[in-house]
Formats: sequence, C-alpha cells, structure tokens
Amino acid sequence: QVQLVESGGGSVTAGGSLRLSCVASKYADYGRIFLAWFRQAPGEEREGVAFIERGSAYTDYADSVKGRFTISQDVAKNTVYLQINSLKPEDTAMYYCAARLRPLDIRDRWREGSYDYWGQGTQVTVSS
Repeated sequence: QVQLVESGGGSVTAGGSLRLSCVASKYADYGRIFLAWFRQAPGEEREGVAFIERGSAYTDYADSVKGRFTISQDVAKNTVYLQINSLKPEDTAMYYCAARLRPLDIRDRWREGSYDYWGQGTQVTVSS
C-alpha cells in the first residue's frame, strides 16, 4: 500500500501562486511509477492537469493549464510538486495527487481509473 498526502493549498487572489506537494509513504519496492495531479471543482468531473513519471524528465499537462502549471519531483523525498502560477478563479478546485505502480499506456494518463492510489486532496480557492 502507498499513502499519498497532499499539502500546500489555500486561498489566494487571482494572479497569485501556490506550490502543492504530495508526499508518498513508500515507493522503494516498485518499478515504473506514474504520478499525476487531478483537480475537481464543485459539480464538475475530476480532470487530470499534470503528469510525470517518477525519475523521468517526461511531463505533460492539460491544455487548460499549460504555461501556468509545472509538475516536478524530488525522488529522494518521494515527493511530487505542482507549481501553479497566474492563478485564475476557474482554478478553484480540490487538487488530488494520484499514483500508478504498474505499466501504463501513456494514452491513458488522463483517465482517473488509471491510478491506483489517491491522496485526500488539498483545496485551492482563487478569488477575483
């Protein structure tokens, strides 16, 4: 079992920045690991916004956040980050970290069902 714990959310005004963190309890015994940030606004479906493979330089972003969101990782700390700049009110959502500890068809990286482990979420609220 892997536990994911997010932090770093908060209430900010439009144009501000936040850095979200997701710490995993243990990855050491697994092979390829895929990590993603999803978000879910009230009344909306959960959507994937950023993706990274652990230990790899490969990243990808949803079109809606490209240029403003940056996913990164500290492998030694089992931590993945999401830097969010130029926040907009429409970024208001609960942000979740997700992990998959088995092979992944890259075409499925944005599917919620592709991930086996989820954190409890951290709330981001952006006011205009």
